[in-house]
Amino acid sequence: MEREITVEIKDLYMSYGDKDVLKGINLEVHKGEIIGYIGTNGAGKSTTIKIMLGIVEGYTGVVKVFGQDISKDKLEYKRRIGYVPEIAEIYDNLTAREYLTFIGELYGINYEVVDSKAKRLMRIFGISESYDERINSYSKGMKQKVLIISSLLHNPDILFLDEPLSGLDANSVMIVKEILATLSKQGKTIFYSSHIMDVVEKISNRIVLLNHGQVVADGSFNELKKSSKEGTLEQIFNQITGFDEYENLAKEFVSIVEEV
Repeated sequence: MEREITVEIKDLYMSYGDKDVLKGINLEVHKGEIIGYIGTNGAGKSTTIKIMLGIVEGYTGVVKVFGQDISKDKLEYKRRIGYVPEIAEIYDNLTAREYLTFIGELYGINYEVVDSKAKRLMRIFGISESYDERINSYSKGMKQKVLIISSLLHNPDILFLDEPLSGLDANSVMIVKEILATLSKQGKTIFYSSHIMDVVEKISNRIVLLNHGQVVADGSFNELKKSSKEGTLEQIFNQITGFDEYENLAKEFVSIVEEV
């Protein structure tokens, strides 16, 4: 029995001026997969995700989400996706209650329903006592928790996460990891983009590695490990991308610091 395809990308190219950012991405993503979507800075990760979200246009190729070409269905599929960006412009003059109920109502959720839901989710993250405080008084970690909650309020079928654990305390990190595992078991598809390789290695059941706008590795961690001489995902990443100068560069950096 074939698994349901939730995202299908064929011959995806994208350029900004004379710079080719994506150079023929082909990818099929299935229901329930947690995709570790990784690559060097400028590899094309964020551009790919923003295209799938409908934020970036001007690409060539075909991108289908839930079987629909997103160039023809620009709105309906977005009701079924959630997004935590790496750098978010959150309306921090609002209280968490005002912000989260606003987001929920955008997705068509009744105010009373989303208000109750949001406050209970805040309680799980240990910040419900700040529900009626302005977000600009929050710490970075508290703001990140609000963003994670806002991305899940409407129970999306696909979740795009860009460095979602940034600023979170250790207990909250464990909660988020367990949330993602539970959502995956329920058939939710998760794109997880991060530079923290050990986390990607542990939570992903499939890893897609981009380098210079192309997919250069695609498989489970064990599959990537078998095809590589290295052990950890970080070591595999460095081998595939050709970055083996980090030790020498670190030594050079420290030697310069030590100069009088």
